[in-house]
Amino acid sequence: MRIVVALGGNALPRRGERPDAAVQQPNIDRVATALAPLAREHELVLTHGEGTRTGLPAVEGATDPALGDPCPLHLLGARTQGMIGSLLATGLHDALPGRRVAALVTHTLVRADDPAFSRPTTFVGRSYSRDVAHALARERGWHIARDTAGWRRVVPSPSPERVLETGTVHELLNGGTLVVCAGGGGVPVVEDRDTGALTGVEAVVDKDLTAASLAEDLKADFLLILTDVPCVYDDFGTPAQQPVLDATPAELRRKGFPDGSMGPKTEAAARFVERTAGLAAIGALDAAYEIVHGRSGTLVRPELVTG
Repeated sequence: MRIVVALGGNALPRRGERPDAAVQQPNIDRVATALAPLAREHELVLTHGEGTRTGLPAVEGATDPALGDPCPLHLLGARTQGMIGSLLATGLHDALPGRRVAALVTHTLVRADDPAFSRPTTFVGRSYSRDVAHALARERGWHIARDTAGWRRVVPSPSPERVLETGTVHELLNGGTLVVCAGGGGVPVVEDRDTGALTGVEAVVDKDLTAASLAEDLKADFLLILTDVPCVYDDFGTPAQQPVLDATPAELRRKGFPDGSMGPKTEAAARFVERTAGLAAIGALDAAYEIVHGRSGTLVRPELVTG
C-alpha cells in the first residue's frame, strides 16, 4: 500500500517545547520509531510541518540589524524544509538499515490570483509590542495583526495546486526509496503564464492540504495525518468532548472544525477521500501503525453508495 504521511508540526517540537537543537533529536527518534513498522510493510512518503512556524528563521530575518534586506519568506521556508528533512532522513536511515531514504526540497505551485493574497491571515514569526510591530510593518511592507501574546506578521495562505516535484517523488518511490518532502507545505511559487518561469511568493501553504494534493497525484491508497491527539473530537476541550472515530467527508464538514486547529486536517482528509475514493485517518504519531490497521484514530471513508 502507498501511504502519504502528514506529520504535524507539534511533533518537531512537541506542543509547548522550544524548537531548540537539543529538543529536536529525541523527537526525530520518536518519529522514526513510530513510522519504521509502517515503512517495513508499505511505500511511504513523509511530509512534515515546519516545527518553527513561530519562526526561528523568520525571527532571525526580522531582527538581525546586519540584514538590510532580510531573506524572503519563501527562502526561509526552503531553509527550514531542508533542515527538518535532513533530520528526518537521517533518523529514518538509522531506524531502517538498508532502506534508501531521500529528503527533497519541493515547491508548491499556487495561483497568483488566489483570493488569499488579498486576505493575509496566517501568523508567522515572533510577537512584538504594538509600536515595534507597526514600525516593522512600515519599514518592510508587512501586514500585521493582533495575536494572543501581542502583534505578529500575517501572510497569505493560498491553496496548493500541485507539488512540482511529484514526478521525481514517484520515480523514487518506484525504486523503493522512502521520500521526505513538502515540508511546511512546500516552497510556494507562482508560474508565469507566458514563459513558465517560477517566482517565490511571500506566503505559507497549509501543509495538510499540500499533503492531500500530493497523495492524490501519487495515487496513494491512504493519507495518514499525524498530530498530538488520539483522534478528532467534537467539542474539543469542553466537558461535552466526544471522539469521532469514523466519518465521511460530508459528516466532517458539517461539524465545522476551526481553522486554527483541526479544520485544515479534516478538510485535507475530506478532499483526499472525495477525489480518490481512498482512505484517510487522523490520529496520534505514536499510534501510526495502529491507525493504519484500524485500531486507533479517526477513519475518514468514502460515502456509501446505495441503490
